[in-house]
Amino acid sequence: MRSLGLDAYLVGGAVRDELLGLESKDADFLVPGVDADTLRARLVPHGRVEDLVVAGRLVGLRLYPRDREIRALQPAGIEFAPPRRERSTGPGRHDFEIVVDPNAGVEDDMARRDFTVNAIARRLAGNELVDPFDGRGDLERRALRTVSPTSFAEDPLRLVRGLRFVSQLGLEPDEETLRQMREEAASVRLVSGERIGGGLHADGLGELSKLLLGRNPAKALRIARDTGVLVNVLPEFERAIGFDQESRYHDLTVDEHTFLVVQAAADAGTSLAVRLAALFHDLGKPHVAWRGTDGRLHYYAKPGYSTRSHEQVSAELAAQALSRLRYPNELRGRVLRIVRGHMIDPGRGDPVRARRLLARYGKRLALELLDHKEADLRGKREAPPEAELERLARFRRMVEHEVKSPHRLRDLAVGGDDLISLGYEPGPRIGKALQTLLDEVIRDPANNTREQLLERAKDLLA
Repeated sequence: MRSLGLDAYLVGGAVRDELLGLESKDADFLVPGVDADTLRARLVPHGRVEDLVVAGRLVGLRLYPRDREIRALQPAGIEFAPPRRERSTGPGRHDFEIVVDPNAGVEDDMARRDFTVNAIARRLAGNELVDPFDGRGDLERRALRTVSPTSFAEDPLRLVRGLRFVSQLGLEPDEETLRQMREEAASVRLVSGERIGGGLHADGLGELSKLLLGRNPAKALRIARDTGVLVNVLPEFERAIGFDQESRYHDLTVDEHTFLVVQAAADAGTSLAVRLAALFHDLGKPHVAWRGTDGRLHYYAKPGYSTRSHEQVSAELAAQALSRLRYPNELRGRVLRIVRGHMIDPGRGDPVRARRLLARYGKRLALELLDHKEADLRGKREAPPEAELERLARFRRMVEHEVKSPHRLRDLAVGGDDLISLGYEPGPRIGKALQTLLDEVIRDPANNTREQLLERAKDLLA
């Protein structure tokens, strides 16, 4: 940076994380006193330069360094931007635009940041901090405050980002910030889906995902619910909020149970797929609930009462939301399979049941299903059902043990060519025969010998 000859300031998340003693992946620099053309001329000798365009306006440049070591540290590039300031366009409080102004001061640019904890700059020459809104003090107090009353109006994605900071950093919104959240909650519907969910790089890491991957997602989700942000991001939640399950298995409303399951999944360090599944797994309950002769509500499919189970409807709602938020197909598929299968019963936890689970889902998804099941149990009551948790833990150990046992078609001691050599015609009959052989091997792995399987295949051909 110093070789560029620029009076640059490290800004935003990088400074915040430095002050918190956290490692940061951000590398954004503010360069006052330099217009875009001059900045580009300084950067071009050091690598490839791309324009940063927001709402049709050039707001800065991104450098992809030629130096391999630096590029390895910042594969997404290094952002450089002149200062920005607010320009009025009318009498109303929303009548303004943000414009690039190389002659603006660092403080002017900090005034356009989202939260005070991000409105801190560190000058590279001398390391002095520019902190016009006491962001450092807010970090020490763990307070989340907007820089401006129009912060969320400028970019409604900041509503979800602020909640992400609640989850990730343990920040607490002050009353004014909560008021602004309530007032602007509906505007989050204007944000493109990928910025919230699927991520600008289609990696599944939009702001909602980062919230779920934080340390305290339950707290953030409760604030999202209470401010109205949650139902505007996920209208699929609307019927679940405050819904009394009236079940002997649950003494919490659907939303509170959901938040506890998400938190349990976070506490266990589970994957994003499991946490997303936890978020959606019971949202179908209000849609399918029926009252039994016991006076309680039930959520499974039963002729004359409900044609679908709650897990089926929950998966449909999840599919709708994940598609709207542009989550990647592979991640979306895993989440939906977990939601559909989340009522899994370990039974006696025997080896055959373990191998069948592996055959149906594969190792990765089978273990994620069990991760979700544990979180679901821990989110039921203040005192989780220890007997059920122990039974689940035993089954998980059995599944992990049976991973090495044959449970996939490629694990069979014979293949399609072997069946053709016996007289099978190429076509679906071979697939059916191999599946039959696999089912029998899953029941008893001792059957997985070439001789036994060929003999059995002959019987099936007869």
